[in-house]
Amino acid sequence: MIHIFSALIPVFSLILIGYFFKRIKFPSHEFWPQADKLTYYVLMPSLLIYKLSSASLDSDNSLEFVGSALLTIFLTMIILIVINKIKPTSPSAFTSIVQGSIRFNTYVFLALAGSIFGNEGLILSAIILTFAIPFINILCITIFALYVSNDKLDFIYLLKSIFKNPLIVACIIGGGINFLGIHLPLVLNNTLEILSHAALPMGLLSVGFGLVIREIKSSKSEVIIAIIGKHIIFPVLIFIFGKIFGIDGMMLSILVLFGVLPTAPSSFILARQLGGDVGLMSSIITVQTLISMLCILFVLHYFV
Repeated sequence: MIHIFSALIPVFSLILIGYFFKRIKFPSHEFWPQADKLTYYVLMPSLLIYKLSSASLDSDNSLEFVGSALLTIFLTMIILIVINKIKPTSPSAFTSIVQGSIRFNTYVFLALAGSIFGNEGLILSAIILTFAIPFINILCITIFALYVSNDKLDFIYLLKSIFKNPLIVACIIGGGINFLGIHLPLVLNNTLEILSHAALPMGLLSVGFGLVIREIKSSKSEVIIAIIGKHIIFPVLIFIFGKIFGIDGMMLSILVLFGVLPTAPSSFILARQLGGDVGLMSSIITVQTLISMLCILFVLHYFV
């Protein structure tokens, strides 16, 4: 239990420090959005390329491992659609509920997986996000197309949202280098390693800066539905699928950890671009981030 706390506390401390920096306007409000861009487009891709290009990707249950995650994402969305039929909410609010229930915070995932399970855990989490990010993008954009009328939504927009994502591109590059047996030049490899060391700290600080506490005051029932979807339905389903596919050990632990992560801050951007409920999305992101430590602690206590 002590090693779980020692892994969790630094991760969530960095998030709180990021929020503290926001409150005291350090170094400035203009700095952190730019820092987030640096992390998203440079530091995090460097980490993924560096890790995946030299990782041992041979795993007996890789297909079942990834399949459990994708099936859970899809079935969670279907359950939410059924819930929305029984207890309807506005279309824009429903898109935010779906995003809050099936998206995940990449920075928190990689930080925890690496801190608790080491390099192998970091690689397994990167494998999940390689497939989960494009799949989630497809589902979320489909939900926007079905529930919110928007001229921006078409097949080209969908493709752009996937192939312009630097994390997906980095995973493809890193995995391709590994698969082809290419050895990166030592200078390039060392450069990627140095950049990768800054990725998770900067990412977690940016998560803290993105918290908007004042938004937690309305749409309480929708926030609760998103919490139930993300922190109850999702982890239960992913555990069931993992067991059905015979996954155990570290892989099962990482699957369940993936299941209780807070939703992604990028959900807010998609909600703003495509006509979702922006205020509700901010509330969901903030509340889930704040309560996720307890959920993650509970999961790790029983699965690590």
